Amino acid sequence: MTVQSNENLSLGANYPQVAAKFRPIFQRIAAGALEREKTRTLPYEPIQWLKQAGFGAVRVPATFGGDGVSQKQLFQLLIELAKADSNVVQALRGHFAFAADRLNAHKTEAQHLWFQRFAQGEIAGNAWTEIGTVEIGDVATRVTENQQGQLVVNGQKYYATGTLFADWIDLFALDETTGQHVIAAVSAQAAGIQAADDWDGFGQKTTGSGTVTIKNAAIARDHILPFEERFKYQTAFYQAVHLATLAGIAQSAVEAFTQEVRERTRIYSHGNADLVREDAQILQVIGKASAQAYAAESIALRAAEALDGAYLSHFQNDENSGLQANDRAELESSQGQVVISELVLNLTAELFNALGASASTAEKQLDRFWRNARVVSSHNPLIYKQKVIGDWEVNQAPLPYVWKIGSSPAAKQQETAA
Repeated sequence: MTVQSNENLSLGANYPQVAAKFRPIFQRIAAGALEREKTRTLPYEPIQWLKQAGFGAVRVPATFGGDGVSQKQLFQLLIELAKADSNVVQALRGHFAFAADRLNAHKTEAQHLWFQRFAQGEIAGNAWTEIGTVEIGDVATRVTENQQGQLVVNGQKYYATGTLFADWIDLFALDETTGQHVIAAVSAQAAGIQAADDWDGFGQKTTGSGTVTIKNAAIARDHILPFEERFKYQTAFYQAVHLATLAGIAQSAVEAFTQEVRERTRIYSHGNADLVREDAQILQVIGKASAQAYAAESIALRAAEALDGAYLSHFQNDENSGLQANDRAELESSQGQVVISELVLNLTAELFNALGASASTAEKQLDRFWRNARVVSSHNPLIYKQKVIGDWEVNQAPLPYVWKIGSSPAAKQQETAA
């Protein structure tokens, strides 16, 4: 079955109209963000507000009950949401990637069921990474058939971002019944699923990125999706969500520090003005950070345009143009990561030059912007992204659409020898 007509695609919507639907919710989320940060309160309620408003379906084609926004428009919304609370965007990262996969799969197989679920407010969490002694390239989570002939999943994942808030889990596993690597779309309410809030990072503290344990969780055959059929630009998409998150953090930081400067009454004897808000050097700090935040948003949206190109090329049945579009998406998301990470880490640190020692008080949590940006920027190591870009530019080396992380076989050999 081929499903390629434009009404089945998500090519764009009236952005002001769509954004107006969600901005009041973003404002409510922003109002509680500082308190959630101070108390490490998970954003169950904010995510529920978004689910009820249909935020998880913004990319679903309008003919199936969604908003039909383009990916660039999605990332505009994510930047606005990240400005309100960057943790919420990261918690939804797995959902929008899973939704993107279903949108691409709609080319050859109708996705009415998943689109309906998204339109009803259901969202997916992410559970791919395994830690401990699992060697790179291997996966311990397995789909098997039990004695009753039922398919079940067993395993344990960490960095299971968003799963605590989700209705479904986008779970990477090995299907022993077929020998394939697969995505097992498991119900988060299935018996045998246990999600823990044990993420202990110093930033992005409330993203629900802890451990999920799966013990004999039942799954239907049609919810097991071959990984080789996963949408090609997935790595670029995942990275672009981080770019949007960083851009939102930058805007929020500039806004918070600007307000602090506006209200500050204490001055230094060797400063440049009777009021801090009139001190040329302080204004310079804010101005530079504002420009950096602008650049971060611009680059993030440019990368999102490349994602739209990859999505559209998937439905055009031109292998060469499809390859070029996917290469562009991967390259631009990588280039964006290198530049935006440095911009936002710099501005969230340098903004402290606009204030005094009182800016370090835990009550204000102004360090949260740098901490959150540092954690987001640590996904997909920058030095390897820089190397990949350089190898592409100099040697035309293929870009890695999929990469892995795990224990080193060499390290294991050394331990054995010792």
